[in-house]
Amino acid sequence: MVKIRLSRHGSNKKPFYKIVVTDSRSSRNGKFIEKIGFFNPIINNKNISFQINKEKIKYWVSVGAQISYRLKYLIKKYK
Repeated sequence: MVKIRLSRHGSNKKPFYKIVVTDSRSSRNGKFIEKIGFFNPIINNKNISFQINKEKIKYWVSVGAQISYRLKYLIKKYK
């Protein structure tokens, strides 16, 4: 099954997340199919802290990918 989820990067206490399309069996920071955005919770500016390619999200969902719970929340919050 294909999932769209967050992949954590950055150092201790300074998280940075990449939004990736990946196989559900791969590890959190393992290999992925495609990178479609990022989320930086440290920055307070909404325009800079969350960016995502909406067209690619629509494509992957139409193909059958599932969006993770946390990513659904972020998409609603930063819409």
